[in-house]
Amino acid sequence: MQTENELKSLVRERYSAIAEQSTLENASSCCGATSSCCGDEVYSIMADDYTQLKGYAPDADLGLGCGLPTAFAQIKEGDTVIDLGSGAGNDCFVARSAVGEKGKVIGIDFTEKMIEKARANADKLGFNNVEFRLGDIEQMPVAGNTADVVVSNCVLNLVPNKPAVFKEIFRVLKPGAHFSISDIVLDGQLPEKWKAIAELYAGCVSGSIQQSDYLNHIQEAGFKNIKLQKEKLITIPEEILKNYLSEEEIIEYKTGKVAIKSITVYAEKPAACCEPGSGCC
Repeated sequence: MQTENELKSLVRERYSAIAEQSTLENASSCCGATSSCCGDEVYSIMADDYTQLKGYAPDADLGLGCGLPTAFAQIKEGDTVIDLGSGAGNDCFVARSAVGEKGKVIGIDFTEKMIEKARANADKLGFNNVEFRLGDIEQMPVAGNTADVVVSNCVLNLVPNKPAVFKEIFRVLKPGAHFSISDIVLDGQLPEKWKAIAELYAGCVSGSIQQSDYLNHIQEAGFKNIKLQKEKLITIPEEILKNYLSEEEIIEYKTGKVAIKSITVYAEKPAACCEPGSGCC
């Protein structure tokens, strides 16, 4: 089993390579959400369609998500929004359309090439209230009680220490604020072999945890009013499975009792005591 630092280096390497692709290359390759090829890039099969969302910027859409958290995030004009694992800026630009000129959007990513691409996209769009910061989401370069909303799209499953991320989300949210996060979770156990396959980790599969454990981490971090906003089953095509598993292992996986799912989950940081809605006065 790889160490946390080895896993993070693996993810940084994979996503740095994606950031260097042009939008056209990404769309036509096995890394692209619109691709029909059957390569070894698992994350290419999970992305939802952003094109109908207000604020959508095609150059920022690398097809790396597994949901539409900004569509569920209840973002209001003037809000401060933080996007974890912001990539080329896709969710940040959708969020910016909701917060307007009076709000602010902060994207955090630990891949330098993604930060460079996101900043270039923001400059091209002329947005001066969207900024991108290089850093780990387990130790965010953000002061406490900053955000009205935190969003993230298919990123926490790539982080080995998931409880640390939820604690950081709790820290940076204002009292009474909330998050909406899309991620990959499991029901049942994946084949043991999958945990050692680097591409399945970078592809958001083998780093995923049980849905019940995921929700428990949220509760243990102090959040309340936890709700599943959306849930969908992820099916990995056999053409991709053949890159990693024998025919016998594929049959075992297909007949086993395991589900790979995308969920979008909402939760709130309790309001400070004696604030409206806190319930403690």
